Amino acid sequence: MKSGIGIAAIALTVLIIPGAAESPAGERYFKEYCWGCHHQTAEAFGPSFRSIADKRTSAQIMAQIADPEHTYKSLGYARNSMPAFADLNASQLKALTDYILSFKDKK
Repeated sequence: MKSGIGIAAIALTVLIIPGAAESPAGERYFKEYCWGCHHQTAEAFGPSFRSIADKRTSAQIMAQIADPEHTYKSLGYARNSMPAFADLNASQLKALTDYILSFKDKK
């Protein structure tokens, strides 16, 4: 019985959170680095991933994650409160960026 509940929970997660099944590594990095300030579809301390994905390119997102101190002004922010995540390697940064972009509004 427990395995049926687990499968149902995974299926429900995929239906509720767009992109959740598309990038398991990206979702893992999101939970490790981003969850405290960002949520997937709702505004929190920082903008939602949906909002970011609708406004930014892949290159802009990567730059903001890796070096926010030098990119925030060019992205239209008045101040920077985001820490740099320079310890992410290129593969991790791409996975996280792809996960963020998976929330782009499908108009």
